[in-house]
Amino acid sequence: MDKRTFLKNTSLLIGGAAFHPILSCTPKKPVETITPERLKNWAENFEFSTSNVHYPKTVEEVGDIVLKCDHLSVLGSRHSFNRIADSTDNLISFQHLNKVISLDREKSQVTVEGGIKYGDLSAYLHENGFALHNLASLPHISVAGTIATATHGSGLGNGNLSTSVAAIEFVNAKGELVTLSRDKDPEFYGAVVALGGLGPVTKVTLDLLPAFEVAQVIYLNMPMESLKDHFNEIMGAGYSVSLFIDWKSNSIAEVWVKKKLLPGEEPAFPEDLFGAKKATVKMHPVPDMDPESCSEQLGVAGPWFDRLPHFKMEFQPSAGKELQSEFFVPLENGYEAILAVSEMAEQINPYLFISEIRSIKADELWMSTCYQRDSIAIHTTWKQEIPEVMAFLPQMEGRLNRFNPRPHWAKLFTIPSETLQSRYPKIEEFKALLSKHDPEGKFRNEFLNRTVFGVS
Repeated sequence: MDKRTFLKNTSLLIGGAAFHPILSCTPKKPVETITPERLKNWAENFEFSTSNVHYPKTVEEVGDIVLKCDHLSVLGSRHSFNRIADSTDNLISFQHLNKVISLDREKSQVTVEGGIKYGDLSAYLHENGFALHNLASLPHISVAGTIATATHGSGLGNGNLSTSVAAIEFVNAKGELVTLSRDKDPEFYGAVVALGGLGPVTKVTLDLLPAFEVAQVIYLNMPMESLKDHFNEIMGAGYSVSLFIDWKSNSIAEVWVKKKLLPGEEPAFPEDLFGAKKATVKMHPVPDMDPESCSEQLGVAGPWFDRLPHFKMEFQPSAGKELQSEFFVPLENGYEAILAVSEMAEQINPYLFISEIRSIKADELWMSTCYQRDSIAIHTTWKQEIPEVMAFLPQMEGRLNRFNPRPHWAKLFTIPSETLQSRYPKIEEFKALLSKHDPEGKFRNEFLNRTVFGVS
């Protein structure tokens, strides 16, 4: 979709609608509910547990659905690899609630409906001279689902995408429309990364930067030994840096360096980066895959939203039919953690597409994987061999255990609930916040009950 088509189709509501603090939820008309064959997630590694999917078109309809349903989970873009968004009873999709509500140029903030995808939002922002501070590796994911799971981009100075949230609005289990802001509400810090447990997120306000350009270069075959003494230098070689490792040799297969350019600055990259040589052809993170779907490389400058993701909006991202796991360890343990995983190379290789290493700045969001610690994320894209990968994950988690890893909330992991909860200092406050807005557990599914509340 080009920018002009997007702007035509967004039905931009400049000024936005004024919503009441408490939503009136007396049903006035039937809400669209579709019961086809059960949906699958993006990678098709599982099928959702119900075909009862509701598609509201207004915030009032969201309230109607919440009051009507005894149990309800919210779908994002269905990019989760586990059942964090699953329900055996009812699902609600925001595919119709995907608009820009308002753009505040003075405050450098945009307010959007929860279902909007980053790729669509980014094109609009750039057209208006603004940018987000970072993007995930693919632009196909929704804002509400992304912030609920602390999904991230990369960069020593960049927090995850949830850290750009300035205010959030959701419908709680009582049908009340609740708004929390970073400036006024202490509970805000528990409500952003809420794992779907507070209710459907209807509106989000995001902080913005002036639009900027990025150039991207890829370096090949960096000796693993370079990480030992230069780890922070390598991870800080650009605005955003990713290391792609296939664990087949004692080297890093690809180093993706994305450099933020000052106005009028020409891209400049060294030919050698700690023993890695600059690529002269376009690359894909997964060996032997066509790089056409990847964002532009070879040092060619372009808009931030065309370079910060690894993949283009108009293409299927990554490998497609795959599995993903990701573990966050403290930045200071990054090199040791990579070595710990490398010791399992022979066991990993039969099931591996590629692993990626990224850095993320610490934040204060209670359930963020980077809560109060600068982090390194060890992400692995697996072949879709589900029994074998699920049997192998406990071994990887065991290798990383001494670094107190926190798993990505929407990817595959087997860490026991008690262990997981011990790694989140604000877990009790988070449970209390969920109970306050959802006392009967309307939004709790098997995943939340098991991981957050320790209930089988």
